[in-house]
Amino acid sequence: MTHTTSRRDFLKQTSALTAGLAFSSWTGSALAMSSLNQSLFKISLAQWSLHRALRGGKLDNLDFAKVTKEEFGIDAVEYVNQFFKDKAEDEKYLAEMNKRAADVGVKNVLIMIDGEGALGDPDAKKRTQAIENHHKWVTAAKTLGCHSIRVNARSNGSYEEQQKLAADGLRRLTEYATPYGINVLVENHGGLSSNGAWLAGVMKMVNLPECGTL
Repeated sequence: MTHTTSRRDFLKQTSALTAGLAFSSWTGSALAMSSLNQSLFKISLAQWSLHRALRGGKLDNLDFAKVTKEEFGIDAVEYVNQFFKDKAEDEKYLAEMNKRAADVGVKNVLIMIDGEGALGDPDAKKRTQAIENHHKWVTAAKTLGCHSIRVNARSNGSYEEQQKLAADGLRRLTEYATPYGINVLVENHGGLSSNGAWLAGVMKMVNLPECGTL
């Protein structure tokens, strides 16, 4: 007889196995047994994981939180701005997103932002425009109860030039986001941002606790 394991069951089984391995050296201890009855970690589901369904019209952005909870048993989500690109300033739509998430006990964690310009653009006017393009997503993240936005540190030029340009854009965006209680997180997402030493240097230049990396 064929047995089909649901995605939720798979996650539970994987967590149980991880717990067993992590505490194998403490077998029999009261501490280990107590810990095994608790979740070892909390995870969130990135909306990009379901990008084919979203792009194909099989899943609507408003239903993402519900699917995350009911299909995967996960209670936190990371949104991708391209799936509600024209709704960043739509208060009614954002309120509905909040309601849908709250109805199923899901926490909105962050918004991943793409397609709003290069924060490290060598052209000062374009760099400023890119920073300002991100502003609406900062306020949207605040409305959704998120703690962060995820951005890219794209630029052009030499290694050092790109560091300075990216740091400038990130610092200015972070200074805007901080009063809203929103952190700015940079992903190693292509270009020099995938170079750990380069990105670490950018973070040192920014030198703000509200700006970090994924």
